[in-house]
Order: sequence, then structure tokens, then C-alpha cells
Amino acid sequence: MTIRLYNTLTQRLEDFEPLVPGKVGLYVCGLTTYDLAHAGHARTYTSFDVLVRHLRARGFDVTLVRNVTDVDDKILTRAKERGEDPLELSARMSDLCDAQLREIGVADPTHEPRVSTHIPEIVSLIASLIDKGHAYTADGPKGKDVYFSVRSFLPYGKLSHRKIDDLLSGARVEVEETKRDPLDFALWKGEPEEALGWPAPWGRGRPGWHIECSAMSAKYLGEHFDIHAGGMDLIFPHHENEVAQSEAAHGAPFARYWLHGGFLNVDKEKMSKSLGNFVTIQDVLLRNDAEAFRYYLLGTQYRGPTNFDVEKLADDRVVFPSVDEAERRVDYLYYTREAIDAIALKDAPAKRSSALEKIEAAAANGEERVLAALDNDLNAPQALAVVADLAKVANELVMLFKKTKDEESQRPIRAVASTIAEQLRKACVPLGLMQAPFAQFAARTKERRLRIRGLEASRIDQKLADRSAARVAKDFARADAIRKELTELGIEVLDGTGDSSWRILA
Repeated sequence: MTIRLYNTLTQRLEDFEPLVPGKVGLYVCGLTTYDLAHAGHARTYTSFDVLVRHLRARGFDVTLVRNVTDVDDKILTRAKERGEDPLELSARMSDLCDAQLREIGVADPTHEPRVSTHIPEIVSLIASLIDKGHAYTADGPKGKDVYFSVRSFLPYGKLSHRKIDDLLSGARVEVEETKRDPLDFALWKGEPEEALGWPAPWGRGRPGWHIECSAMSAKYLGEHFDIHAGGMDLIFPHHENEVAQSEAAHGAPFARYWLHGGFLNVDKEKMSKSLGNFVTIQDVLLRNDAEAFRYYLLGTQYRGPTNFDVEKLADDRVVFPSVDEAERRVDYLYYTREAIDAIALKDAPAKRSSALEKIEAAAANGEERVLAALDNDLNAPQALAVVADLAKVANELVMLFKKTKDEESQRPIRAVASTIAEQLRKACVPLGLMQAPFAQFAARTKERRLRIRGLEASRIDQKLADRSAARVAKDFARADAIRKELTELGIEVLDGTGDSSWRILA
């Protein structure tokens, strides 16, 4: 077993070897919490949640750090607009984001540090950079600022693969009169007493964006750790600046492997708040099942771009066709698992027919095939294909069971069903799929779909009762008419050996 990951630093696939055998330190850049998280954020955190799950499935002890940037210009601006305390605004948005990420199956990090509670570590790191000649103070408009001297760090540009002199004309380079060089970036921004700020040896103020992650990652993972991850838009300047200030202070390497997720696009443009084309996680979860959203996000390999479909209907409702399709696939998986579980019987000794042996072989090593796909730079689409194959085989077995009438002939089918059910369950764990009991899944989807369609469960139950009464009275035309009426409402009637039941189709 060899895990291979694409390293942005070297621009190639590399075998993953942690600094300490059996242990992995992973830092994922978190949100700047001034607003709701959007679907692009969900993609980033879902991708690296799969990384964590996969590493743990392969036996690694993973320490995951995902920070919260709660001190930032955007937060101050939004808080002022709303007349709200900046840290209270950030805490509220952070809590909402965490709850939504949990809903789509993103596990909580081992540590979730906030900038506002790590000021001493940030001040200490800045002081070290000043002492080593990599940073300097300057008189700013509001107080003493501190800047990192980019040209003092000769390898600058090695992560983003940019030449330092080419950056002078770059659109994202800050230009301020107090800086010695246009390329230099702020480590500390001076602030007056009435503004948000903290004391420091060079004067009161607050930290710049980049220094925050360097200080927090060092505290929880050490000065050198295994993997740093985030969205592709963070490569420059944020991650490039993290490398510079961290390695200037502590020596190389800062992080050994750099992983970056691709963009989630709307109309071929990156989804972002600055472009105003974003769809929040909350927008999606109001309409679609959270697990279906996760399934959709895993449908493209994490480094590649993917398009988020947004369609406006005639009645001004907004739908997300790709997530709707994913919802149908998740339904299929849950109902398949329920059907195979219903016939599974562990340790049922019986001789297999050649046809049954073929079905059993098709489902063999499902979990390992998923892990092998993820070993190859987190190839989640390939892993999903393995799960789909397992579900297909499971349904074939269920159909065979239904066609087999005598109990003795059913025994070997039940034994194989037990094996396939276990493989299907294990194969979904690294992907974070099908982690809910079927009853919980069915209840949550029914409640939401009733709400979206404006239907009431009691009225559907009554129609089903009317249909049953019509069947007893042999009024089959009436029974068929009721079934048709329910079908047009998106209700599937399930006739069993006893009473009929129903479900709402995705």
C-alpha cells in the first residue's frame, strides 16, 4: 500500500511518507468568518475530510488543525455595517459553518484555533522575524506596522512557482508608502485604542492574515509538519507568504506536502463572494439532502474544476440539477443497503452455485478497492464507481433471492448477502457516505421533500388507506387512479406482503 499525493510544491505525484511513522500532521486553512460559507468552501472541506478518513483507514494517527480567521478586515467591515462586535459576528458565523459542515459529513478537526485566542503566539513569531532581519517596523496611518521583507527570503515564490521580479506588476501585491518594497506584506497592523487590537512590543494593533496560520500551525503541529491543504486560490499570496515567514523563522521545510483543491465554478467562473456568484451551503441544504450534496462534491477529483449547476424555474424557485441527480443516487444506495440487509444471514453454511460464486466474487474486496482508488491522489470518482458496482451486485442478489422460493435454496443467497452488505458498508466509510441508519435517512428525506412539495404526510396516508380499501373492494380502477395521482406528486407506492407504504422520490 502506497499513498500518492500531488504536491503543489514539486508539481508532481509523490509517495506519501510522514515525518513520524504512523502519525500525520495536517493543517487545512479555515474560513474567514464574516458571512455564511458557500458551496465552494464545502467542496474544499469535503475533499480534505476524505483525506483524513482515508489516512485513518490506512492506519495513520491523524492530527487535523483547521483554523478560524476571526480577525480580518472583512470581518471588521461587516461588523461595522451591522453594528455588531467583530468577534461576536465571527463566532456566530463560525458556529453556523461548523454545523453545516457536520451536516454534510465533515468531521470536526482535532484542533480549531481562532486567531483572537492566539495573539501571544503570533506576536512571538513576529518578534523572531524582526530579530532575524526578515521583518521591520514602519510608521503606519494608525500606528506602528510590521512588514515581512520578501527579498530577505531568497526562495520566495517556490510554492507558486513565480519569479520574484515578475510579481512587481502583479495585481495582488499590496502597495503602501510605508513599505520598503512593494512586495513586502503586513505581519501586524497598527490600531488606535478604540479599535480592535492587542498590545505588542512595537505597538498596539492586530495581526495580518498570513502570519496567523504560521503561528497556529506551529503551536499544534510543530515548526515542521506533513501536509498543508486548502483551496487553489490560496496558493498565492497566502500560502506562499506562510512558507516565507515560517521558513525564515524556523528553517525549511515548513510543510512537506502541499495539497490544493480545484474551483467550484458557476457559469465557468470560480464561485466566490467577491464575484457575487456564490450559493451558500445553507441554500443547498434548504432544498437538497446533505449527504447528496456530499456525493455530488465527491463526483470530481479534488484537484480538478467542477461546475455547479444553478437553474431558475418559472416560479422563481432555484434548483441545483447536479445535486438532484446525486440525491437519486444516494437514495438508491440506502434502499439497496436496506434490501440486502433484510435478507442477509451471517454464517449460513451452504454450498454456492457457480452463479452465486460469480456474484460473490464481483463484490469481493470492495473496501480495499475503494482505498486503492483513494491511494491514487484521492480519486473519489473512482471510489464512488466501486460503491456503485457493489450496489449493483447487491441488487442482483436481492432479485435472485426474490425469485428463489424454497428456504433451503435461499440459505446460500443469504450468506452471500451478508458478505456483500458488509463490503458495501465498509466501502462507504472512507467516503463518509451511508453513515446514518436507514430509518434516520428515510425520516430526514421524507420531512424535507414533503416541505419542498407542500405536501402533508397525513393526506398521503389517507390516500393510501383509500387505495387499500378500493383494492379490498376489488375496485382496481379506483386503486390505480389513486396510485397515478400519488405518482404525479412524486410519491412511490410500495406494495409489500402486508400493508402498503410510500416514499417521496428525489
